[in-house]
Amino acid sequence: MTNPPSASFLDFRCWSESFEISCEINAHAKAHALESRLRPFLGGHHLGARRCGVFQKNLFEKRAIFLTGGGTGLGRSMALRFVELGARMFLVGRREEPLRAVCDEIHRSGGAAAYATCDVRDYGAVEAAAKAAEQQFGEIDTLINNAAGNFIARTEKLTPNAFNSVIGIVLNGTFHCTQVFGKRWIEKKLAGNVLNIATTYAAANCGSGFIVPSACAKAGVLAMTTSLAVEWAKYHIRLNAIAPGPFPTEGAWSRLMPSKQFEEHGKDKHPMKRFGRHEELANLAAFLLSDMAEYINGECVVIDGGQWLRGAGEFNDLLMLPEAAWEEMESARAKKS
Repeated sequence: MTNPPSASFLDFRCWSESFEISCEINAHAKAHALESRLRPFLGGHHLGARRCGVFQKNLFEKRAIFLTGGGTGLGRSMALRFVELGARMFLVGRREEPLRAVCDEIHRSGGAAAYATCDVRDYGAVEAAAKAAEQQFGEIDTLINNAAGNFIARTEKLTPNAFNSVIGIVLNGTFHCTQVFGKRWIEKKLAGNVLNIATTYAAANCGSGFIVPSACAKAGVLAMTTSLAVEWAKYHIRLNAIAPGPFPTEGAWSRLMPSKQFEEHGKDKHPMKRFGRHEELANLAAFLLSDMAEYINGECVVIDGGQWLRGAGEFNDLLMLPEAAWEEMESARAKKS
């Protein structure tokens, strides 16, 4: 039989009305068989459904996930998505209010969530939060290192404290959480899953001007991911990373976009002429953490709509900012501190 032309997977249908009826019956039987094989991952949705709900509702039913930076931005979006898939979420962050707000939202939807305030730069605080999570939900099987700090600055104007603050949160914090849970899993002979949130300028191995602390820290996180993926694979502990391009979030976005004009410039030069949507990243994370990706280990998946392929260094275009704009931003930052 002649093979069909390529078509959307979710829009599976007979590709030519001129085929004989026997061909149509055969195609229908093949589609039914394929759907039966994929049903554990389709959550009751048919292959013809035009929606993103391809995950089974109870995909994470027995999973307990420890998520840093879970009160805002991409952390919040991942927490809400994973709860939809049945996960129990333990959120940590430095500020109690957003953590409580996300947990309340989860509780109203019938999900299970708890939180603890924690500065991931403090190893003892991470150990205490991990203990609290285990008391709440039992064994934690998944860690997502999402806590981050970043801001744009001319490197010659950086203070050592500013540099160390970002390194402490992103690199040291990721190590603290990863080692705390890694030691527990190894000691108890439990499998584990670690997902680190990196950046495109780290994944492309190019860095980026004007965000040197973040570039250094995220490069270290990727090195940690690949190193431990090999070292801990024998313990059935997987480590992977996601490298997001621009995803608008409250707070962090404003610190990285000096003006509306620069934001529009970033969108205009993007190959897809848009920024990322939170549900796109949350669904990618769900896949990487699921049993469907059990053989994926030590990988960094870029999700940026092809932005890095167009030009390395996400923030290098800040070279266009005039001196007066830099002085205004630096003056405002000094007043806040």
